[in-house]
Amino acid sequence: MHIITWAGCLLCAVGLLHGVTRSPADGVPRAQPPVKAAPLALFDYDRRAALDVRQTSVAASDSAYTQIAIRYASPDGGVVSGMMFRPRVAVRSRAGVVVLHGLPGTAASALQSQGPALARAGAVVLAIDAPWVRRGGMPDFTPRDSSEQVQLIRDLRRAVDVLVAHEQVDSTRVGFIGGSYGGAMGTLFVAAEPRLAAAVLFVADGGLVSHFLSEDGTPTGPLTSLGADVRTRWLQAMWPIEPLRFTAHITRTPLLLQNGRTDQLVPPKAAEALHAAITSPKTVEWYESGHGLPRAALDSRVRWLSSRLGLTLP
Repeated sequence: MHIITWAGCLLCAVGLLHGVTRSPADGVPRAQPPVKAAPLALFDYDRRAALDVRQTSVAASDSAYTQIAIRYASPDGGVVSGMMFRPRVAVRSRAGVVVLHGLPGTAASALQSQGPALARAGAVVLAIDAPWVRRGGMPDFTPRDSSEQVQLIRDLRRAVDVLVAHEQVDSTRVGFIGGSYGGAMGTLFVAAEPRLAAAVLFVADGGLVSHFLSEDGTPTGPLTSLGADVRTRWLQAMWPIEPLRFTAHITRTPLLLQNGRTDQLVPPKAAEALHAAITSPKTVEWYESGHGLPRAALDSRVRWLSSRLGLTLP
């Protein structure tokens, strides 16, 4: 099983992309003007608002858990769609795990890859669709990407609310798994959400800006086809919320970071930049692989997360 089946790649068609060299002062590439990082409060929302959770049971392929289609209200309006694996035996004080897909990807594909082992170990696992999935598109390199990234983090925080509100979930045992795009956005999520007991970020880099700028700040991939004004507006909209710039806010959540030494989509330098920026307790694992990590990486992340969330592996 290759994790790339759901983590996918950050727009695989663009080919080899590189990390980004940041200036010591503000983390912005040398080719870009100084832009301040957004305040962490940007990702706050009204936790008193109704969740409006709606669930529909779906045929499950495993006797240990039930697969559920789930919808809840987004703090930014509209409905968040997702999928849940819930262990069939009702037990109080289970762990909960939020899962985020790659780009391209969906909640369903993410859950099928990451969810079974965790559900069999006793966790309630919830994967959600990013805003661009729900509108039937992709990031389009307009300022809309910025507003949707902010909404995504708020939606993920609401996913924690959904799990905590579940009658079987222990609020002190909620974790996160995200790969590729999901891992990059997971960095920002972990920075904004203090309730996470542990998190796994695999084949992740610093975010969309880091992904589409070369080491000297030169645009790559889809950015090269944009007009200069359009590209500048996108960078100015995205730099304040680049996940790499929020690592200082990750202070207590234990992290497992997994990357491949021959990954052409997230090269080792880009991964190492993220690793170095994180000072929270972390475990770093490297694999002799590309963007699709081997089965051993999946087994390792399940063991690691289980040990920190108090799960019992079958």
